[in-house]
Amino acid sequence: MKKTRKLNKFTLTNIKAYGIVILAFIILYPMQSAGLISNSISGQLVPICTYIVMAISLNLTVGFLGELSLGHAGFMSVGAFTGVITAICLQNAVPAPALRLLIAIIAGGIFAGIAGLVIGIPVLRLRGDYLAIVTLAFGEIIKNIINCLYVGVDASGLHISMTNADALGMVNGQLILNGPQGAVGITKMASLTAGVILILFTLFVVLNFVNSKTGRAVTAIRDNRIAAESVGIGVTRYKLTAFIISAALAGMAGALYAMNFSTIAAKKFDFNTSILILVFVVLGGMGNIVGSIIATALLYMLPELLRGVADYRMLVYAIVLIAVMLATNSEKAKQLWERTSFKLKNNKEKERGEG
Repeated sequence: MKKTRKLNKFTLTNIKAYGIVILAFIILYPMQSAGLISNSISGQLVPICTYIVMAISLNLTVGFLGELSLGHAGFMSVGAFTGVITAICLQNAVPAPALRLLIAIIAGGIFAGIAGLVIGIPVLRLRGDYLAIVTLAFGEIIKNIINCLYVGVDASGLHISMTNADALGMVNGQLILNGPQGAVGITKMASLTAGVILILFTLFVVLNFVNSKTGRAVTAIRDNRIAAESVGIGVTRYKLTAFIISAALAGMAGALYAMNFSTIAAKKFDFNTSILILVFVVLGGMGNIVGSIIATALLYMLPELLRGVADYRMLVYAIVLIAVMLATNSEKAKQLWERTSFKLKNNKEKERGEG
């Protein structure tokens, strides 16, 4: 009976998550093709897809693993600039934009996953505030490294320098990264279709991971680390697996995000971006994939939709934040209230018995 309930719950979550994304695509794609959506809103569709992927991937770390990460934008930036370099280097070898975008996204995910491995080995031995501080530092370090990085490509290959563009020594080459100015000369290849496909891929990876043997071990570690260790679960190994998957998905989202603009700078992936993604996860519900999708789409579009009421925009935004939090966390709040009421009732009965 319990297995049937779990299967039904897993299937229901899948139907809701995939259904929302597919339904949104069926509605938005024809409207965008027909020009029924304004340019300002149409231009935000790819970023929304990107942030949905970021929220789902961070939920794997924060919601299911139970670790607070404040440097998720750092993995996004690794994937973004890796994807840009890959796409520009393959302009002549791979003329098809869709295939080049796919290769760029895969490359961004691989390098972000490697960064997650390098950071995760020492960091995941820490707990609580210490882990949050280290991941925050990682995000800032990555941003500063990219600000000092100059990359170009010519017939002889890639040229990298940490001083200035003149030090690259290229001959009739193309400058890709120009220090603080970031990536320049990007060919915009991202689309709503690519964004939706990436969301569906992310859902497939995360949902199947969470409901796998490894995913159950991860949630066991979150619920009670000591009990998990006592039954032989390798805490560091399972935590590292979840962290790498989360970082790789963030890198893929970063590559898609970068390919939606002609230029992009490292300052876009700062601490505020990490906090914004964390807000989407918290308001959507910790461990709630469907809630993350809804909260991200709604809260990202809200400032644009409220431009007509500029005087009351922040007030309405705050009200919506509270409403989303209450809606997505209503079940948890109900359970907490029931437990609290039960404890209060028991305490009153004990007081009467003693009296």
